[in-house]
Amino acid sequence: MAGPQDSSKPKLAAGCRWGGTEAARVVLFPEGAIRMQGTGQRVLELCDGERTFAEVVAQLQQEYSSADATVIRADASRFLEQLQEKRIVDF
Repeated sequence: MAGPQDSSKPKLAAGCRWGGTEAARVVLFPEGAIRMQGTGQRVLELCDGERTFAEVVAQLQQEYSSADATVIRADASRFLEQLQEKRIVDF
């Protein structure tokens, strides 16, 4: 599978939802749950089905301005691709 395109609008897949507490957020999915924290949590929070992948990356670049923009894009793409393979994210 390939990562999201710039025009893709990533979001939680059907049957997946946020759970846990604000301090310990998890994504609940039919096969279980996965704990989200740090940058991974922020990436997934931005994936609301309204923003495009390019907009998600732009927001991350603003929030993590000291990080290399190419690395942000590659890491976010790889992260979302892995979640798509687990059927947690659609794009």
